Amino acid sequence: MEVHTLAPQTVDFSAIKGRQQAAWGSGDYAIVGTTLQIVGETLCEAVDLRAGQRVLDVAAGNGNATLAAARRFAEVVSTDYVGALLEHGSRRAEAERLPVAFREADAEALPFADASFDVVLSTFGVMFAPNQAQAARELKRVCRPRGRIGLANWTPGSFIGQLFKTIGQYVPPPPGVKSPALWGDRVHLEALFGPGVTIAAASRTFAFRYRSAEHWIAIFRNYYGPVVKAFAAIDQLARIALETDLHLLIDRFNVADDGTMVVPSEYLEIVITKGA
Repeated sequence: MEVHTLAPQTVDFSAIKGRQQAAWGSGDYAIVGTTLQIVGETLCEAVDLRAGQRVLDVAAGNGNATLAAARRFAEVVSTDYVGALLEHGSRRAEAERLPVAFREADAEALPFADASFDVVLSTFGVMFAPNQAQAARELKRVCRPRGRIGLANWTPGSFIGQLFKTIGQYVPPPPGVKSPALWGDRVHLEALFGPGVTIAAASRTFAFRYRSAEHWIAIFRNYYGPVVKAFAAIDQLARIALETDLHLLIDRFNVADDGTMVVPSEYLEIVITKGA
């Protein structure tokens, strides 16, 4: 009897990345990103950023960590694969008269030489790269020996981690693609970055403060790429069900008792020091 075996399924990361890029470009992440500014500031303190250091912000969005580093007189290069977000960051830098270089770049194929930067940062950005192992390799590659990689990543059990899970029930992720929230798990990061680094991680909390649950849903439905695309991909009945599930998710986390929304979301603040 002839036996047929199935070849291992390969993941088309390029196609997935193209769809992700379209998703992030479909909204206006800057509307959401601006509210997260404090995370970039605290991350720069966590990596003990020094004036004059060469800094790369990967998947920078509208530039929260970029601007935080520039305010500390570092030499900053800000990258993202969505050009419109870099334009937002550029206008913010210009308004504050901060010298920053902006460049479109893929987190999985950074256009910089080995050991080019003293510090590499990413706040809620590189965690969305579909090829997680390749993205981690790139962060390590462009960081100089004894340099630092500073990351802020939502944890799996956090409000945003559970948002990803809720969306996935309506729009399942492509086969072979791991949840971005795994970047908020220290054990997973140790496996991703491998030997030759030391990892320090601390649990932090960011509070989403909105007028109401309806206000948050309206903002994320119109401006946060993954939520924009999720609602666009399903029919009207499923949209109603998804909105109901988002209300239930907010109710689970909301600590406000005055009709507003105050939802703490845990993230992992990571400082990775590269060996000599």
